[in-house]
Amino acid sequence: MASGPLERSALARTPLALGTGHRRRRRTPWPMAALAVAGMTAILVLQLGGSAPAPTLRLAAPVRATVPGTVPALPWPATGQSALAVPDAGVLLASGPEQPVPVASLTKMMTAYVVLKDHPLDPSAQGPTVVMTQTDVQDAAADAAGGDTSVPVTAGEGLSERQLLDGLLVHSAADFADALARWDAGTIEAFVGKMNATGTALGLRQTHYVDPNGIDPGDVSTAADQLRVARAGMAVPAFAAVVAQPAIVEPGAGTLSNYVPIVGTHGVVGVKSGFTQAANACVVLAAVRQVQGRQVVVMAAVTGHQGVNAIYGADAAALGLIDAATGALGVQTFVPAGQRAATVSAPWVNRTAVGVTSSGVTTVVWPG
Repeated sequence: MASGPLERSALARTPLALGTGHRRRRRTPWPMAALAVAGMTAILVLQLGGSAPAPTLRLAAPVRATVPGTVPALPWPATGQSALAVPDAGVLLASGPEQPVPVASLTKMMTAYVVLKDHPLDPSAQGPTVVMTQTDVQDAAADAAGGDTSVPVTAGEGLSERQLLDGLLVHSAADFADALARWDAGTIEAFVGKMNATGTALGLRQTHYVDPNGIDPGDVSTAADQLRVARAGMAVPAFAAVVAQPAIVEPGAGTLSNYVPIVGTHGVVGVKSGFTQAANACVVLAAVRQVQGRQVVVMAAVTGHQGVNAIYGADAAALGLIDAATGALGVQTFVPAGQRAATVSAPWVNRTAVGVTSSGVTTVVWPG
């Protein structure tokens, strides 16, 4: 199937300016300093009699470059929808035209992301304690009776933010999603409003949430949108630390396995799976791969996967996309260290300032 467009070029997020893109204080070379002092003096003089002419900037480094090669044929699954992302290369591809579909417990990625935005947590910290209420007890019982994943709680029991996030993302506990939502926003409805507002801010194009746990088939999205959520979540250290765990221990429940069974193997460091009758199997995987000596995170999402042991099948399909993409990635230097990047001249100064890169601009690239 035809792949989607490149979401942004490899250079789009790398400033052409001198250096690696990180802002640092640096000494101005004396020609630039001389130009600045002379320029200010000239402007003061010229302003007495008229406006100063503008200086001229001429770029010497390339603004755009084409990466050699062609986009590889990716093993898109035959059913459902799927997408691939390589954040370091600015790549986001979809298996074809997408339609919003139920995404089951992938919804909980957004729940965790909103909670961590409102209540930041160090990756090794437990965070504040949330006291369970009778409503939480009833939620857990109702989820268990309906066949939805839950962790039993008792009224008055205190669970830390980290324990709730562990149960939410690793064991996919629906009652923990509701408990976190009420703790964060006061009501489920208010929290869902935050979820949708955050989705808009993240650029989700075809996503709508109606609850924080993904049980309702009205929680709809696309594979590409769910990669946008996962990418934002994995940029939060506490989120990444939680989803990387193959198993957790919860009070009163003991050891609970990750519902993404492939986490901890094949370089997979997260993130989430889900299954309902309406959604079938859905999964988002993030894996670390070596590309020419660099560690690169490659992500894939699969929704609507069907078949026996559907979650395992969705895992295998996503991993196949990740491995195929890894083989096509490369590392390319676009601007070497010491290259002239730009010149600046002004009509009131008989001198041209030269900007030279202090370090090269090298990035992970996708062919074509």
